[in-house]
Amino acid sequence: MAGSAEQVSGRIVVTIVGFESDAGQAMVALWDDPDHFPTGENHVAALRAVITDGTAQIEFADVAAGEYALSVFHDENGNGELDTGFMGIPKEPIGASNDARGRFGPPKFDDARFQVDDGVVELTVNLQQM
Repeated sequence: MAGSAEQVSGRIVVTIVGFESDAGQAMVALWDDPDHFPTGENHVAALRAVITDGTAQIEFADVAAGEYALSVFHDENGNGELDTGFMGIPKEPIGASNDARGRFGPPKFDDARFQVDDGVVELTVNLQQM
């Protein structure tokens, strides 16, 4: 079609490892907004995955080309929320793309970001207990 711009999209396949049990679910959020990563309501998409043998896999399809970051947590009790304790420290295992880690707080978008173009981006996220 003359004059129309072709929209480039890709897929993100995420493997999450480091679950201590298969209880609950894996919660994964995809972000393109550095100002709200890794919490808040401005994520591009959020998905849940079943945990089997200490691993979960999830796929985001038809993702527009651009820079993104992922945040992950093990929702051990299945309540759909990241449980926190004293000073907001997570009680459930968490992770981020590029295995980004925060110092005295959550990881930074710049440390977790990755590029999506056409094709498949495969990522592995290792959970950590805070």
